[in-house]
Parts: sequence; structure tokens; C-alpha cells
Amino acid sequence: MFDTTDFNPWDDADRMAGMAFEMYENGQMDMALTQLEEAIEINPSNSAWLFNKGLTLDAMERYLEAIESFEQALELSPDDPEILNSLAVDYTRTGQYERALRTFEHIQAVAPAFEPAYCNRIIAYTELDQHDKAEEMFYLAQLINPDCPICFYNIGNSLFSRQNYKRAIWCWQRTAQLEPTHPQIYYRIAQAHWADGDGDNAQKFFLAELRVNPGDTDVILEFGIFLLKSGRIDAAKEKFNRCLELSPDFAPAKFYLGEIAMKQADFQAARLWFASALQGDNRLPGPAFRLAQLAIQTGDAKEAIKQLKNEYSLNINESEVLLTMGQMFMELGELDPATECFLRVVDEDNQNTQAFACLGRILAQRKDYTGALQFLEHARRLGDTSPELAADAARLNLSMYKFCAAARSVEKALADHPDNAAIRKLGRTARRRVLSRTLYRKLRSLRGFRWFLQFVDGYRFRFRRVINSKRRSAASSLLLNPRKNGQ
Repeated sequence: MFDTTDFNPWDDADRMAGMAFEMYENGQMDMALTQLEEAIEINPSNSAWLFNKGLTLDAMERYLEAIESFEQALELSPDDPEILNSLAVDYTRTGQYERALRTFEHIQAVAPAFEPAYCNRIIAYTELDQHDKAEEMFYLAQLINPDCPICFYNIGNSLFSRQNYKRAIWCWQRTAQLEPTHPQIYYRIAQAHWADGDGDNAQKFFLAELRVNPGDTDVILEFGIFLLKSGRIDAAKEKFNRCLELSPDFAPAKFYLGEIAMKQADFQAARLWFASALQGDNRLPGPAFRLAQLAIQTGDAKEAIKQLKNEYSLNINESEVLLTMGQMFMELGELDPATECFLRVVDEDNQNTQAFACLGRILAQRKDYTGALQFLEHARRLGDTSPELAADAARLNLSMYKFCAAARSVEKALADHPDNAAIRKLGRTARRRVLSRTLYRKLRSLRGFRWFLQFVDGYRFRFRRVINSKRRSAASSLLLNPRKNGQ
């Protein structure tokens, strides 16, 4: 009575996979992912759908899940270079460099003409600071496809990280020629010109990027920082405000508006901007550090310590910031976190004289004078010839009765700072101590002086015995006459 058709789940799965592709192309990633998962549930042995699921997860920046999907696809198609390449790229993204390189090498073995295996390997070697290998991959890729824009982009990143800015610019300009719509390419060229000290061309390419992508808050923010560091405060302020127009909760823009307020000595406004930035993103480096500085200005040590500890928890790795934080902790009497700051600097840069000098001063505060001297002397060997370091070393030697060592420290310091009043004063003190010790040793060698010292020691012993005897008699009297004591 009714027309019926047989239901075929395989056709339905194909239809869902086709819809997922259209949604992916339209940027509807959540819906595309749902369709693919339903299709895979019907037919889990379709490696192409698992591969597309991985690509969709990549677009959503869910890289660990994408890796799982690519690995499942690979079980069904073990030597597919496209799947292997996407998997290796995600291994790189998640810091699994050894697995990434092994996967790229496998592609080279099964499909030696597959150019992306060389192109994308440039990124892995760049992140491992193996730049010679990165260049080797670039030239191997060039043999297969001399006009690959991504190859030029990737090797440009390697050159930029080596501070070879002019070659990086040339590579990125080549990318722009081959692929004018490559994401943020003019922005990268602007950054390279800025790093190379060419402010005019940096501004030119910042503006070129914003003409292509006027709503890119990352580019607007960086352009604002460029303007701020160039001294164009009003123009920078306009850029940061523009970021907030596009994204009202954009914490980095609030931070830099706070920086401008601090430059203009508007500390109340700065405090509000930094607090707002921190509220929007409590993992953003900078706002807690600035709030600590403002708290120190107002004498609020408790708040300063709290904010400094918040900043330190972000795993800051900039040496200058860590040194400043360590010194602030020292001023606030927090020696343990101060030590951690300086040790982190030393881990990054074992030639940093300031960090070693500060560690020496912390040990001095802890009364570990021997350890303190070792750190101060190491800082001097590394090249710190400041009068403050020399003065600290001399004072430590004096406190440890190492008068000759103190005199030598002062002598070295005076060679670098002959007119420093504090060093000259320490020098006079050290010379007096050396002279008095030398004189004392010479006198002790005289028989009459030794007899005199023995006589004085004997007299001092008898005097102490008489005093102690009287004290014991007085104590006994009090015990025998407690009522008299009460009166």
C-alpha cells in the first residue's frame, strides 16, 4: 500500500561525511566533527573519514585528539604519506619531536618525492635549534618543489630565530609573492624589519597586514607595542583601545594601557588596568609584577609579596624580569623565592654576573659567609667589576677576619674605581687590620711580651674566679633568707 525503500546505513554514512566536508569548508567545525563521528560510528574502517576527523580537530586546535584520530587512520592505511605527514606535524605541535622526526623519516622512506615531509620537518629542526638540519630539509624540498611558499616561510622562521633578519625578510617576501594570502605574512616581515632596526619598513608592513586583516587583534596589539617603544604614546594608546573595541576582554591590551598610565604617572589608572587584565587572564605575564611594584610604592608589603609570587608561578624565563623580581623579594625579606629567581636566571644563563652576585648577598644574609664569598668571587671572575661587588667582598673578608684577602679585594677594586670613597674607606680599614695583626704577631715573638700576656691571662682568670665566688655567695644568701628578699 505504501512505497518503501530499504534503509542503507552505508549510504547514510557517506551522506554525513559529505555534509561534514561542506561544513568544514564553511568553518562550521563543531557540526562537521559531529557528522564525521556519526559516519565513523557506522563505518569505523574508513581511514579517509578518520583522517578528515583529525584535520577537523586540528582546525579546532585539539591536537592530542587529532593525533589519536590520525593514528587510528594509520592502522587502516599504514603508509599513507598524507596521514603520516599530518600526524608528524601534530607531534611537532605537541613537543613530541623524536616521534615527529621518526615519522617524517618514515615518509621519506616510503614516499621520497613527498615534498611536505621535508617542508614540515624544517619546523621540527628549528624548534630543536638544529638549524643546519633545517636548511638541509629546505634544500631537499626545493629539489622537488622550488616554489613552495610554506618552505620559504618555515626557513624564514629558522633564520629569524638566529637573528639573521635580512635573509628571513627575503624568504618571507618570497612567500608573499608565491602566496599573497598566506596568514600574517606581512606581519612577520614587519617583525623582522623591527628586529633589524628598520622602523620605517616595520611600520609599512604592519599597515600592509592590517589592510589585509583589519580585525586581527594580535597584529594590532604588536603594532601598538611597536608604536609605544618608538615613543608614539598616543598612537599606541589608540591601537590598544582598538583591540578592546574588537575584543572587550582582551587582557594584553589592558596591560599595555596600564603601562602607558604608569609612564604618565597615573598610578591609580595603572592599578585598575593591571587588575582588569589579571581578572581577564590570570596567566598573562606582567600585570601581577606591575601590581607588586605599585604595592611597594604604597608600602603594602603583604600585597607586593602575594603579587610577586603570582608572577613567579607563571614560569617567567626573561632574565631581566627574574633579576628584578629577585631583588624585590630580597628587599621584602623573602629570601627563598629570591633565591629561586636567581637560580632560574643561572639555569638560563650561567654567565650572568648579577645573578651570582645576588646569590652571594643572599648567603651573606643567611650568615653563610664562605658560600657568599665564593659566589661574589665567581661573579668577579665572570667580569663584574662594580664597586658594590668589591665592597661586599671586602666586608665579608673583614667579618671573617681575612684581612689580607679584604686588602686584596680593595686593591683590585681601586684599580677600576680609584676615586670611590666607600672603597677607599674599606681599604684604610683593611690596612689597619693587617697592620695590627702583623704588629701583634711580632710582639708575640718577644719573650717579655709573652710573659706579659700570660700574666694578664692569669690575672683575668683570678678576677673572674673572685666575681663568680661573690655571685654564688649572694645567691646562697637569698636562698637562706627568702623573707629578707621579699622585703
